[in-house]
Amino acid sequence: MSILGLKKKQPKTFKVKVSTMDAEMEFSCEVKWKGKDLFDLVCRTIGLRETWFFGLRYTVKDTYAWLKPDKRVLDQEVPKDSPITFHFLAKFFPEKVEDELVQEITQHLFFLQVKKQILDEEIFCSPEASVLLASYAVQAKYGDYDPNFHKPGFLAQDELLPKRVLMQYQMTPDMWEEKITAWYAEHRNITRDEAEMEYLKIAQDLEMYGVSYFSITQNKRDTELLLGVDAQGLHIYNPNNKLSPNKSFPWSGIRNISYSEKEFTIKPLDKKKEVFKFYSSQLRVNKLILQLCIGNHDLFMRRRKVDSIEVQQMKAQAKEEKARKKVERQILAREKQMREEAERAKEDMERRLFQLQDEARMANEALLRSEETADLLAEKAQIAEEEAKLLAHKAAEAEQERQRLEVTALKTKEEKRLMEQKMREAESLAVKLVEQSERRLKEADHLKQDLNEAKDAERKAKQKLLEITKSTYPLIAAYSSPPPPTGPESPDTTLDMGSMSVRMDFKDSDMKRLSMEIERERLEYMEKSKHLQDQLKELKSEIESLKLEEQQQAGLYSLRSYAEPPYIPHSNRNSAYMAQMAFYEEV
Repeated sequence: MSILGLKKKQPKTFKVKVSTMDAEMEFSCEVKWKGKDLFDLVCRTIGLRETWFFGLRYTVKDTYAWLKPDKRVLDQEVPKDSPITFHFLAKFFPEKVEDELVQEITQHLFFLQVKKQILDEEIFCSPEASVLLASYAVQAKYGDYDPNFHKPGFLAQDELLPKRVLMQYQMTPDMWEEKITAWYAEHRNITRDEAEMEYLKIAQDLEMYGVSYFSITQNKRDTELLLGVDAQGLHIYNPNNKLSPNKSFPWSGIRNISYSEKEFTIKPLDKKKEVFKFYSSQLRVNKLILQLCIGNHDLFMRRRKVDSIEVQQMKAQAKEEKARKKVERQILAREKQMREEAERAKEDMERRLFQLQDEARMANEALLRSEETADLLAEKAQIAEEEAKLLAHKAAEAEQERQRLEVTALKTKEEKRLMEQKMREAESLAVKLVEQSERRLKEADHLKQDLNEAKDAERKAKQKLLEITKSTYPLIAAYSSPPPPTGPESPDTTLDMGSMSVRMDFKDSDMKRLSMEIERERLEYMEKSKHLQDQLKELKSEIESLKLEEQQQAGLYSLRSYAEPPYIPHSNRNSAYMAQMAFYEEV
């Protein structure tokens, strides 16, 4: 036997690419593989055990088809591309997701597919429900909301709402994000699988959830309708209304479904009800409708029976897994809480440490300042001591000066008293001089009056003498003697004139004597007034010098011992002033 004959013949293979909702996989398949072989390989790869909900879908011309498990892959109408592309999708939908979906991978695949159908508007969803569903999708992706981490704009790259909803309202992406974040913040402490399950529980109540639509006609006259196949049964819709069916046939009320070529027949369980027939134009679509009807009906009947051992095991394992994960989450939550408490305690300790460091630094600074202050206080104390000694010395000098000033003040007071006494004497002298001046003025007035009277009497006497002389001179000449000679006068005549002259001379001498006495008295008064004025000036200069000396002493030693100037009563000052004025008038 040759070496080449020992080699095992390699089977022929073809490449397949399978796309799930969150991954892509490539496989090398044998030519003889049936659809079930490829499907089982994919399920084992992703760890899926609830295989009855899913299938491998491929595109055929303008429609799609599901890979048949009991037929070879290459014998079906699959694309001839290399690799052949299949989509691993949910083919049948559960009635109640919470009761039927056991594995987390099953929930996750349903969540991703339903979410895509809502965003692609294959399932109609109101704006309010869209925002709520988007909040659960964000919780499943990002976990609990943290305002310190999830800053505004963190959802800018995520597709969360259908375009129809975005176009329906005039709202900016930031406004939509704010609404979604408001709901998202309410889902705290919800795990990813719980958030996805909440998403599916809301989505399963939508009218178009899990429904596969096909175009049909009710009769050969082409009355267009829509056939909907889902987990509940068959539904007939108008083409423009996929939300409310015109007629429904629940699986529990259907006795048989059959088709021949393009005609479908639905026979109700109640024989009294009318048989419903409809037509489909494509044979491939008819086969797909029949395939979906059979699969949904089988699942409907399966739900009404006791779970198989495999399903019970899966549910028990899922329950144990959920319990284990719940315990792990609790432990994780406690550890997280303890870690947060430890971090908070650490932060508190660090903050306390920083605070103590600050307090220590401040205490050191305060100590340094205290030491500097103590040094300054010591220097100030030394300076204060020196100043105290200096002040004591100055105080002694000031005390001596004060005593000297007191002595000086006593002398000044004595001098002041003497000056006041001199002032009073001067004032009294001035008053006396004023009185004497007044008396002298009165005497002068009397003397002037007597002088005037004497002058008037003299004038009258001279006039009378002249009159007598004129009247007696002719008689004397006639009786006593001859006519007088023309020569020199006679001795008698001379004698008489001499006697008259004597009398007149006598009166003139009295007048002169009186005038001389008046002049002499005036001169004496002027001398006395001048002497008094000189005394007043000396007294005033002495008072001014004393006042100046007291002011200098008060400014130098800051002592409030001012000597008041001698006070001259107003009446006396007026009297002195009147005396001086009378003297000047007299002069």
